[in-house]
Amino acid sequence: MRARLDHLVVVAESLSDAAVRVERFLGVPLALGGKHPTMGTHNRLLRLGSDAYLEVVAADPAAEHPGRPRWYHLDDDAQRARLQQGPRLVHWVVQVDAPEGAEELGFEVGRWEPFQRGSFSWKLTVRPDGALEADGVVPSLIAWEGSAHPSQALPDVGCTLVALELVHPRAEQVQSTLNVLGLPTRCAPGAPLLTAEIRTPTGVRVLRSTESIL
Repeated sequence: MRARLDHLVVVAESLSDAAVRVERFLGVPLALGGKHPTMGTHNRLLRLGSDAYLEVVAADPAAEHPGRPRWYHLDDDAQRARLQQGPRLVHWVVQVDAPEGAEELGFEVGRWEPFQRGSFSWKLTVRPDGALEADGVVPSLIAWEGSAHPSQALPDVGCTLVALELVHPRAEQVQSTLNVLGLPTRCAPGAPLLTAEIRTPTGVRVLRSTESIL
């Protein structure tokens, strides 16, 4: 299986508040995203190159509850308490050519489910309990339908992903999964941590899953 990084996921209690904080931290504007009716969420986006982006996602107060746990632990009490401190990086998603192979990863990343936002359609692995496997360090899989990709429609504001660093107490098992996916990313042993270095027009900014974006 050959995979490549598709997008980073930042979650928030409030999308409007998160947009202000992320824009201030990175020094660039976020683009409007859309709504995910199946999950009762909405998002804002930032291009990180021609084939990658950053997503800021939160529960949509105007949407009905989806009748199931929302993705990215958004309905989890502990997660909601953390997000009161501010939005934070929690996960990453890798693109594969076809919706298959999730059972080969050695982790329970969930089953393939179809989604749509505007003109974009895709399938994504989602756990039914809304949880993130291995504290979000193991990526979800996404397969886009057609050749269109959100990053191509986003304005280029001069941001690129410089590095993504992974840490987990089960580093060898995580590394085995990364190897199955054909990813060059390495996982080091230690307390769970995602670190993303993003080059912006005013310098490199660092997002960590253990820190809120203030």
